[in-house]
Amino acid sequence: MSTSSFLSRLDDLQQRLMAENRSLEDDRRNRNAETGSPSPRRPRMLTSSASEGCLPNTSTRSSSAPSSGRRRPGNIQFDGFARSQSRTPHDSAEIDQKIEEIMKQSGILTLNGQKIRTDVTDMESLGELGHGTCGQVVRMRHKPSSLLMAVKQMRRSGNREENKRIIMDLDVVIKSHDCPYIVQCVGTFITKSEVWICMELMSTCLDKLLKRTCQPIPEKVLGKMAVSIVKALHYLKERHGVIHRDVKPSNMLLDAKGTVKLCDFGISGRLVDSKAKTRSAGCAAYMAPERIDPPDPTRPDYDIRADVWSLGISLVELATGEFPYKNCRTDFEVLTKVLQEDPPQLSREFSADLRSFVKDCLTKDYKRRPKYKRLLEHGFIRRSEAEQVDMAAWFADVSSLMEVSRFT
Repeated sequence: MSTSSFLSRLDDLQQRLMAENRSLEDDRRNRNAETGSPSPRRPRMLTSSASEGCLPNTSTRSSSAPSSGRRRPGNIQFDGFARSQSRTPHDSAEIDQKIEEIMKQSGILTLNGQKIRTDVTDMESLGELGHGTCGQVVRMRHKPSSLLMAVKQMRRSGNREENKRIIMDLDVVIKSHDCPYIVQCVGTFITKSEVWICMELMSTCLDKLLKRTCQPIPEKVLGKMAVSIVKALHYLKERHGVIHRDVKPSNMLLDAKGTVKLCDFGISGRLVDSKAKTRSAGCAAYMAPERIDPPDPTRPDYDIRADVWSLGISLVELATGEFPYKNCRTDFEVLTKVLQEDPPQLSREFSADLRSFVKDCLTKDYKRRPKYKRLLEHGFIRRSEAEQVDMAAWFADVSSLMEVSRFT
């Protein structure tokens, strides 16, 4: 490919990324304008009973430069192709059918192992936690039981792609009730205008953890985190035929026990013959080379190895405390570096096992990049599984640093 052709394709990609980012920001402003403020909304129920729902993605990605030099481009979502696809009645009917099925469980919360019929008026807002893929996330208390949860509030609209994201988010979290590495759904509230997904309340996300502590994550702790995320991704692929497509530290949540869980499935995709058939969704900063510049533009499908790349970039960021493309000021610069430069590597201060694992994840040729089964057999994962690490004690220590950072 000539240099001019290469730059032209990158420029075209950047324009689509910027257009999608503007679309997401417009949608967020519209949601806030409808309510008069960014405070939580109370949906009108279709029936006397309410339904549950919310995803605890506590991440709010900054537009440019996090603290301690962790500079990274804005959180631009790559979804230009999806929005250009035609809207078919068949798809709309399928979305409506799935909503109707989920609505049957609306207003039923599973708390302490018991199913409790709940009205939305039983929910008390305690403030905003952040933003997920297609909605805001609010900390809420179930007043009758005093139990806390995170509630992802999403607006239903006439936009087919937005409704598909809501359905995907709901579908994945509800079906993943048997996976300890995925944030658990405790119920939903669904109306004609909104969907709430009620989730277990986690303490923070790994992105916020890095920003507030200004410290990299110790290798033994990082090993436990890597085990959880790889197992979560492997579970999604094997049990539900799903690729996450937005693997990054802000979608990795942590609780007080030090347990790490994956969240935010609004832009996940169904795999057909183990391939994702659209190029929609994802954060440009963590995007795999084959998604930026497909080897065959006429067949831009990819598989779960694209998420393996994103995992590798995330691990480098968590291990060093800095985003590996920190000196890039725009997504265009990041995309160019991903395609033209050697992948990021860890220095010799880290173990050979971890360096090897990251190197495997960041293999530019996706055909040589390992899938989850091979990653689970890697020495770094096997060693990390076997090691005894007091994750709760570690999190207690970093929590004190996070508290101090809030007042400095």
